[in-house]
Amino acid sequence: MMKTALLVLSLLLSMPLLAQEHAAGDYVPEIDPAVIRKLEQWQDWKFGFMMHWGPYSQWGAVESWSICSEDVDWCKRPEGISYVDYVRKYEQLPNTFNPVKFDPEKWAGIASDAGMKYVVFTTKHHDGFSMFDTKQTDYRITAPNVPFHSNPRANVAKEVFDAFRARGFGIGAYFSKPDWHSDDYWSPKWATPNRHTNYDTRKHPDIWKRFVAFTHAQIGELTSQYGPLDILWLDGGWVRPRDTMDDAANGTAGVPWAQDIDMPGLVSIARRNQPGLIVVDRAVGGRYENYRTPEQKIPDEPLPYPWETCMTLGDSWSYVPNDNYKPARTVVQMLVDVVAKGGNYLLNVGPNANGELPPVAIDRLHEIGAWMKVNGSAIHGSRAVAPYRAGKFRYTQLHDGTVHAIYLPDDNEKRLPKTLRIPGPAPRAGAQVVVLGADVPLAWRRDGDVTVVEVPAVVRKSTANAYAWSVRLPGAAPAR
Repeated sequence: MMKTALLVLSLLLSMPLLAQEHAAGDYVPEIDPAVIRKLEQWQDWKFGFMMHWGPYSQWGAVESWSICSEDVDWCKRPEGISYVDYVRKYEQLPNTFNPVKFDPEKWAGIASDAGMKYVVFTTKHHDGFSMFDTKQTDYRITAPNVPFHSNPRANVAKEVFDAFRARGFGIGAYFSKPDWHSDDYWSPKWATPNRHTNYDTRKHPDIWKRFVAFTHAQIGELTSQYGPLDILWLDGGWVRPRDTMDDAANGTAGVPWAQDIDMPGLVSIARRNQPGLIVVDRAVGGRYENYRTPEQKIPDEPLPYPWETCMTLGDSWSYVPNDNYKPARTVVQMLVDVVAKGGNYLLNVGPNANGELPPVAIDRLHEIGAWMKVNGSAIHGSRAVAPYRAGKFRYTQLHDGTVHAIYLPDDNEKRLPKTLRIPGPAPRAGAQVVVLGADVPLAWRRDGDVTVVEVPAVVRKSTANAYAWSVRLPGAAPAR
């Protein structure tokens, strides 16, 4: 028990203590030593790759949500087609899904070159189409009606996990708790007015019980047949027990009944197969949300628990032709900001219908990777350290006590200033201060609470046009 307590204390002490207003009261720190160790490892990875992919990529339509009958922007369908006809056509998409250019080794190579360390792949989204060889439903990538089923790589999730694992990546399985294809979630007996079950689980516990058993069986398959997994990333936060329901869980059209998926039983299955597995029951809180996942946003301040910003490289989670991809500079500066606040950054790209990553996305990842090859040592394995940010500087701390002050330039700044005034922790006496990528010792001195660093012209020239500059300050924090 003493060792477990020390592990918990170590994890908590490694988290920044600011931004208490962001800390929901129901975050429960993990006490399983194996999970705590895995969380520490995950926090070292810092930069991850996510992919939303399925038959919907053929249309370039939003993943799953267009078959949800809610009056919100992300559930819109084309004009001139009824909801019923649209859903019928959507559910026929697997009949033409044949991504013959699917090459997960290429994906893994691109992500590795970008400096990413873990992957989260959509094994099943809300529409219920399984991108793995499940035995629980015919609505799957290996079903006889799917043209790709005869391809040697048809068990897509396995191929993705194997390819990324071979590159040393941590492996995460995205899995949707709701399943809109299942007759035990959206029953054919009733209309489907919103994202929730279209029946009262209190009146029809037998139907819900079948759905829970179906979900647990799929989790059992994923955690027993697909090699070592590090993360089970569960989406669909409105599927939750009664005592955790709130306005966020109810969505735009709430229901008064709970959708209790029996998380204790589900996690027991998963961790029996994968000891130490990180479980992310998104937006639910409690003991099965081991880290939190702000979506498409970066918190203003550090958070007092493990967290990960999940964000799209383009505007869409799934493939959209001519998507608006963020500049590499923007992504790098977002990554730095997230990491300085103690978080991880999970960046999503949607492959197209052929199984290829869009060329523009590949270019962006290559550009990000070029920066990471120089500056990755300031990102990977780091933790937040006060003052976290000061003006244009963001700070990260390594295990040995080295601090990096990362300078985020304005758009028109092409070179580092001649003199840097870096507030915060002081390098140890006699330390060699350098800008990563130049490795030229810089003259420095302390002026009160500021480290003053002189940057010679040769360093300013050799590091010109970087998206950000990392200044290494050895010994500026205690070793962890």
